[in-house]
Amino acid sequence: MRYDLVVRSRRAVLPDGTRPASVAVNGPVIAAVGEYDARHHADRDVDLGDLALLPGLVDTHVHVNEPGRTEWEGFATATRAAAAGGVTTICDMPLNSLPPTTSVAALTEKRAAAAGKCWVDVAFWGGAVPGGQASLRPLHDAGVLGFKCFLLDSGVPEFPPLDVAGLRSVLSELAELDALLIVHAEDAAEIKPAAGRDFGSFVASRPPVAERRAIEKVISAAARTGARAHIVHLSAAECVAMIAGARAAGIRLTAETCPHYLYFASEQVPDGATEFKCCPPIRDSVNREALWRGLEAGVIDCVVSDHSPCPPELKSPGSGDFGEAWGGIASLQLGLSAVWTVARRRGRALDDVARWMAAAPAALAGLPAKGRLAAGCDADLVAFDPAESYVVDTARLQHQHQVTPYAGRTLTGRVRQTWLRGTSLLDAESGVPDGEPVGRLLNRD
Repeated sequence: MRYDLVVRSRRAVLPDGTRPASVAVNGPVIAAVGEYDARHHADRDVDLGDLALLPGLVDTHVHVNEPGRTEWEGFATATRAAAAGGVTTICDMPLNSLPPTTSVAALTEKRAAAAGKCWVDVAFWGGAVPGGQASLRPLHDAGVLGFKCFLLDSGVPEFPPLDVAGLRSVLSELAELDALLIVHAEDAAEIKPAAGRDFGSFVASRPPVAERRAIEKVISAAARTGARAHIVHLSAAECVAMIAGARAAGIRLTAETCPHYLYFASEQVPDGATEFKCCPPIRDSVNREALWRGLEAGVIDCVVSDHSPCPPELKSPGSGDFGEAWGGIASLQLGLSAVWTVARRRGRALDDVARWMAAAPAALAGLPAKGRLAAGCDADLVAFDPAESYVVDTARLQHQHQVTPYAGRTLTGRVRQTWLRGTSLLDAESGVPDGEPVGRLLNRD
């Protein structure tokens, strides 16, 4: 058989472990995985040598602000950043765009805004808001991955939170569909305004108990309804044991954390450095260690970005007020390097990173063709140098606004090339997307 592309690596990260292998591609899919030195007839044969070959990452937590707010982050810039960072599929959150994705009409408008602009594949979450229950089944039928809700003010007036009764009602409906609800779990009753400009005051304003109380509500509602629920951007490590206990009791609960919670510690954050602001907040180094242990133990399922940049005037480094700064951590292009930088020091392998950032998010989102180097899967591949270190230069970032707490940090592990369904995306010299966007808009399954 003649293949369109063969990529060889002595460090191919496969579902059954890392070993020398060749990945043969026909059209958009992986046709076969063979020995490193297997004889294949191919139009293109790329030998990475000792560079690692990873599956394309799947980031299930990305905020794109199009349509309606393209001055913040649009599909073109978000997906360019994804491609440069080895992320071949992003899953767009339903809020921040105008209108939010809480109806089939809004989903249609968002898909139209994304069409032709995407460098990587894009799937969509629907939104669960008060009064929107009648839209859940139609959105599910239209192919959304599942539904996002907040249990406190989202900061976006058009995307209000669910109360406890609303949470139970939505989960009852989703249980009938076997659809997933992903939850921003903080309890407003436990949150108070930040007392000052220092980061410690901001962290104190959103204590771990706010996450714990909200997750308790999710566990109770999921147990009552039998529905699937997922906790997004888990920050408070004290909740790991509670999540483990719920799962041991048969409750269908999963959780994610983010690179910034695994990389940074609150005591390292300078006062006024609003580029570090995210909700829930980055906590101290003891908490960070406990999050890592929860991830390594398998209680935390995956690591995704919560990429949510905003204009510099709203989040200027060193000059902002934590009570007013908007947005999350801009890390779509840097997440793989940030996680690997710490994981390798902890003795973890690339197998672990691929599971946390590719296979597990793909399974969560119901995208079986993504996240694995296996025959029949999409030929989404990443050439990765796990030994190369670099200093983060914001001028090289591809997302729309280059405000990030990783600026000037030395990270280890650089993406050398990204393939989406067999098509190479990055210029070999600059490492940035080159050519024309080839990303597709995906439905669940």
